Amino acid sequence: QVRLVESGGGSVQAGGSLRLSCAASGYTGGPYYMGWFRQAPGQEREGLAAINSATSKTGYSDSVKGRFTISQDNAENTLYLQMNNLKPEDSAMYYCAARLSAFYGGWGPLLLRGNWDYWGQGTQVTVSS
Repeated sequence: QVRLVESGGGSVQAGGSLRLSCAASGYTGGPYYMGWFRQAPGQEREGLAAINSATSKTGYSDSVKGRFTISQDNAENTLYLQMNNLKPEDSAMYYCAARLSAFYGGWGPLLLRGNWDYWGQGTQVTVSS
């Protein structure tokens, strides 16, 4: 049973930083990709960043490129999202996700919700102005 547990959310002022973590367990063979998504009330779940678990190649959505950095520690089975220069519009529930198989459609299509197999319960990020 794959389990993803996020942590590190909280409240921060605009311009501040947070680092989210996602502890993964229960794999037999490991994920192909790990990713971060967010969902604000009344909005669709938005893909932010993804990382290839074997090569550490990364892809980002335009909304966070240059401000957020996805990384992983495979020895600890932990995924990270470093978020800098946070803005009030970054306020949302943040989720990590795992995909078990290869994807050949490019980073943009990969970051669509339906292309992921497992999800964590989320961690709340609130950015005040």
